[in-house]
Amino acid sequence: QVELVESGGGLVQPGESLRLSCAASGIDLNHYSIGWFRQAPGKEREWVGCLSSSDTRPKYGGPSDGRFTISRDHAKKTVDLQMNSLQPEDAGVYFCAADSRAYCSGQYNYDYWGQGTRVTVAS
Repeated sequence: QVELVESGGGLVQPGESLRLSCAASGIDLNHYSIGWFRQAPGKEREWVGCLSSSDTRPKYGGPSDGRFTISRDHAKKTVDLQMNSLQPEDAGVYFCAADSRAYCSGQYNYDYWGQGTRVTVAS
């Protein structure tokens, strides 16, 4: 059974940073393309960015605006989302997703999804 688990969410003040991590059991994330998504209350899920299984340069969606960085830790078999200069509009539940395709995208349906970790940005 495959399970993805996000961690690192929490409450921060505007301008602060958070680092989210995506880990998995049942699969080796090093062999999967990973996407990060978020969903704010009352809004549709949006694509934050992704990293292909071949670790080519990450791709980012609109929410990143140059503030987010996705990276892979091969030793830990995790994929992290570093978020800097967080603003209240960045609040929501952040999800990671894994797919066996060699390329990553914000458009296709990923094979596996985590339950999400909540990010709250408030002063």
